Amino acid sequence: MRRRLREVSSKISGALAGPRDEAAETPATTQEEPAVTVTDVRPPRDEVVSGDPACVAAVDVAKAAAVEVAGAAVGEHLGTEVDDALVVTHSFATTEKAYTGWRWAVTVARADGASEVTVDEVVLLPGSGALVSPAWVPYADRIQPGDLTPGDILPPAPNDLRLVPAYADPDAFEEDVHWELGLGRVRVLSLDGRADAAERWYDGDRGPSAPIAKAAPARCGDCGFLVQLGGSLRQLFGACANAMAPDDGRVVSYDHGCGAHSEVLAEPIATAGMAVEHDELELVELTPAGHSPGTVDDADPAEPLGHS
Repeated sequence: MRRRLREVSSKISGALAGPRDEAAETPATTQEEPAVTVTDVRPPRDEVVSGDPACVAAVDVAKAAAVEVAGAAVGEHLGTEVDDALVVTHSFATTEKAYTGWRWAVTVARADGASEVTVDEVVLLPGSGALVSPAWVPYADRIQPGDLTPGDILPPAPNDLRLVPAYADPDAFEEDVHWELGLGRVRVLSLDGRADAAERWYDGDRGPSAPIAKAAPARCGDCGFLVQLGGSLRQLFGACANAMAPDDGRVVSYDHGCGAHSEVLAEPIATAGMAVEHDELELVELTPAGHSPGTVDDADPAEPLGHS
């Protein structure tokens, strides 16, 4: 985990605040269970099956028990497995199309000194070519971002590393002070939680690698529509407040961008000066009668221009 935090920190300079323990943590080791392979139990024709003769010969008894459970879905006898001196398992093919490659396993036994063979259990088992369901994945590990719908409840795990108590030392304060000052939260984001969020946001669709950011004329860091976050994440992230932007109301990195930047102005279209000439009009200069050009101001105001 510390190694991942250092990688995030090197990629997102200054985004994460808080002390870090540089000592490497010893990864937990788990004991892997050996894989169990189910093989077909049909014995070779020249193989001699050893075991209790009465149990080995009880094919009809075993098939009758399988038919009692599965009905007509019981097929041919596939083989015999000797489990113990007086315990034998008979296998029968299943004719159910949904269980191709499976087999009915009927275990029979004979008590020591008894002459009658009895049935222990009847189970349906997969063979080597059987179609089986995938390994079970717990719901907490199977759910993905976006799966939560209205009405669903998804509490954090008790040991969720993304959260830490809001108080630093529970023994040094009264119980009421354990709440975070201001918002009153019992738990807040840990260093792991901030690293996880920062890495996810930075590598997502609202980081610098998004196609819209690569084609943008400017970055969100100097956009007037950017609203800064609180805490250490504000050093690299903010929220877009431009209703016309595709990321309105979402967290964006400062080096993200789009075409709705506040300082992007449309360039004026340069047009050349044009002279318009009208063929039917002629501009003439009017002067009062008896006056030379330039003496219009001396004319009688009561007398219309152009008349004697």
